[in-house]
Amino acid sequence: MQWLWALVSVAVAIAIWAIFIERQLFAIRRQSIKILPNGSAPITVLQIGDTHFAPWQRRKAKFVSELAALNPDLVINTGDNLGHKDSIGFTLTAFSRLLEKPGVFVNGSNDYYAPVLRNPLGYLVKPSDRSEGAVLETSRLVGGFTSAGWVNLNNKSGTLVVNGIKLGFLGVDDAHDELDNLSSIPTQAKELIGSDLIIGVSHAPYLRVLEAMSENGAELVFSGHTHGGQVCIPLVGALTTNCDLPNKNAKGLSAWKFSGRELLLSVVAGLGNSIYAPVRFFCRPEVRLITLVAKS
Repeated sequence: MQWLWALVSVAVAIAIWAIFIERQLFAIRRQSIKILPNGSAPITVLQIGDTHFAPWQRRKAKFVSELAALNPDLVINTGDNLGHKDSIGFTLTAFSRLLEKPGVFVNGSNDYYAPVLRNPLGYLVKPSDRSEGAVLETSRLVGGFTSAGWVNLNNKSGTLVVNGIKLGFLGVDDAHDELDNLSSIPTQAKELIGSDLIIGVSHAPYLRVLEAMSENGAELVFSGHTHGGQVCIPLVGALTTNCDLPNKNAKGLSAWKFSGRELLLSVVAGLGNSIYAPVRFFCRPEVRLITLVAKS
């Protein structure tokens, strides 16, 4: 019986760690990418997503607010900001200091619908079904972002001049709920002629989106959605991405090639989780601080 008690003790310890400790250990992942035209000044990008805010999550809100002290040149928000039907005001307050920085954003399905209870084992079989929760006041969230000057990239293009570099952005609405209008991307690309660098932004990194953005000039795409797998196995990694992205690419930077064109993908593991699945294991919540530098 000793082995049984030992097994139970280990299971309890893992559960306590995953539920109460690791998901509060917010991390800042730093990386540099050589991608800007020669002679360009560096651009520091804060990539944030999947905060899944609920009104009682003050520690996470404090962390997000204090990210402004990193003084990023640009904030890229990859969506799923909301995690509760009553969290819009709380979320905008948490983001208020970052909203003083130049930024772009797209929505995730949780910015449209409140979370619902799901079978977590279902994610191991196939991507989750389309959202069915209560409809949220998304326009209030979007209005809070745009009124501060952030650029809405939901099936839209946008441009920003950052440190003297003209950045063009291709954007799609949430591909997981099939809100992505891929037919808009060629038109978006025409609006970005003359940009020094074209960046794609998509909440969910579905391969169809990556391919469409690459074929229309994007060299770098920012995404979230995967939670980095959320529950990972040591020496194995993520067990799911909740989309068609391979598990090995659930977070971090990866290189792709579509029709001979090279594309870099940055996936952030995010800061939150569904209130109905409050767990992280071997997958700390994170933001990514990426410095874009000249190619040479």
